[in-house]
Amino acid sequence: MARDEPSAAAVDVADGDSPSSSPTLTRLREALAVLSEAFESGDTASSDAAAAAVAEILSPSDADASAALSEQMLREVHAFLSRPSSNQMAIDALSLELPKPVAKLGARMGNCRDIARAIIEFFASNCSPRDMLCILCEALDTPVAFNGSAYLVILLDGLASTLRIGNAIQEMCKTMVNHRKEELCSILGLYALQNIALVSSESKHQNILSTCGSVVLQYSKFLMFCGFTYLGLLTGNDVTSATTKLSKEEDDNFLDCFSSAMDGASLVVVWTSMHDDMSKYAGAEFESALKEVQDNCIRKWEAINMFRYVLSSVNYSWAIKSHSLDLLLTLVDDKCSEETNDHVDFPYSTQIFATLKAIERVMIAAPDTLMRKKAFSALKRVISAVPSTQRFDILQALIENSMFPSLTAILLDLVKNEVSRESRRADQVNGSDRSQDAGGSPPWASQVLELVELILRPPEGGPPCLRDHSEEVLSALNLLRLILIIDSRGSRSAKMLRDEKIRAVYSEWLIPLRLIITGIQSELEKGGGEDENQMLCLLNPVQFVLHRCIELVEEKMKGL
Repeated sequence: MARDEPSAAAVDVADGDSPSSSPTLTRLREALAVLSEAFESGDTASSDAAAAAVAEILSPSDADASAALSEQMLREVHAFLSRPSSNQMAIDALSLELPKPVAKLGARMGNCRDIARAIIEFFASNCSPRDMLCILCEALDTPVAFNGSAYLVILLDGLASTLRIGNAIQEMCKTMVNHRKEELCSILGLYALQNIALVSSESKHQNILSTCGSVVLQYSKFLMFCGFTYLGLLTGNDVTSATTKLSKEEDDNFLDCFSSAMDGASLVVVWTSMHDDMSKYAGAEFESALKEVQDNCIRKWEAINMFRYVLSSVNYSWAIKSHSLDLLLTLVDDKCSEETNDHVDFPYSTQIFATLKAIERVMIAAPDTLMRKKAFSALKRVISAVPSTQRFDILQALIENSMFPSLTAILLDLVKNEVSRESRRADQVNGSDRSQDAGGSPPWASQVLELVELILRPPEGGPPCLRDHSEEVLSALNLLRLILIIDSRGSRSAKMLRDEKIRAVYSEWLIPLRLIITGIQSELEKGGGEDENQMLCLLNPVQFVLHRCIELVEEKMKGL
């Protein structure tokens, strides 16, 4: 449209035509007719375009549409939907496109609001509740400059309509007894959790968090009616119990309808901690459940591993993930580590690995430094709480599956801290009487050396690529230096590096790396540019630690 050319809606007003005879309204009627014909004839290829055309007509600029024309357009849409002859597929297509423009028009003056509410409620009552929940939440996530409060109210009324299904199931539960009641309550509970996950996935903007929290609260009330508890939600046991009761359904795909129920359970806990109304509704029960989890090591690990569902998903906002980390940090403390080590049978390794990978994702992708630091604190605490007998296994698995050199470097530093801690613990046990040494190498020695070799002598062959991996190489060298220092202290650790291993470390790990560094430095010094100087700065600490490792190995080789 040319800059000085008025829009069709503006012409409607300028010409003084009544809304019912305006060109815009005519275009709307024609677009609705095209949509109806497309579905009746089976022309699905053009049906999406026809629905989009209707939405475009209903989306004039604020200056282009009068309240009278807005009202008339909404009445036209409502009349089309209400016809007995309207095609359900056409209605479904419009439900995907119209909630946003209808709610925006409804926010205008006059009778627009009531008609818009009627249209949204029609969609909520006649289309898939699951789809409408997602569509309306997405519409809520759209910022509106003009009369945004009225826009939100209209959409919230539509969300309230989707809650009617839950209310209906709840009334059915009240009339049933015994096994059938338990099954139906399980269905209602899982239905509520699935919808809580859907609502939470659309709360990406800070300005609608409170609105989504109110919807989550309504679904949470279904959970309490069904016998779900905050303790069962924290640990995930209530979800497991509900799915077990329904696992005998004839339809094998039935439980797929509730694929995000575990997400929903964790999200109820997070929303309760971050939303005032949810917190007030939960009352003392939530705090009591948290305390019970904190005081029971097994339940604590069940709760810790529940957070992986939210932290690993791209569907939830950073605000929700930040509060998830806050809760996680409150659950993990030194007491947990002591209690865990008392349990020889520890069946959570696979789940812990998944939880730690989820935390890593936040460390890598979080948009602000504070949240990345919070994720790192959570990572360290969870790793330190793993039983010492499995801690190195977990760290090795994380390093071997790391795709980012900087993350690998961080994990190697954690291994170094664990080696130092285990060494101090062994020294305390043995005291000053070295005669108590068993003479064998520590159980973690071989794993740690494998990790160092993985970095300094990669499986694909040759020394590591220092230009891309200087951070992890430096961390690996620091870890090796610590091992060499511990190795030189006494007979207990003297067998960590046997004769053949020492020679391999020297000739296959360290000397090739020194040759590579010398060659790179020579090339960089010839360039003398800013990039070359920056690379030299990265290599300097690597070279320093490398030379120290070579000195320690050469000193040890003198006694061979």
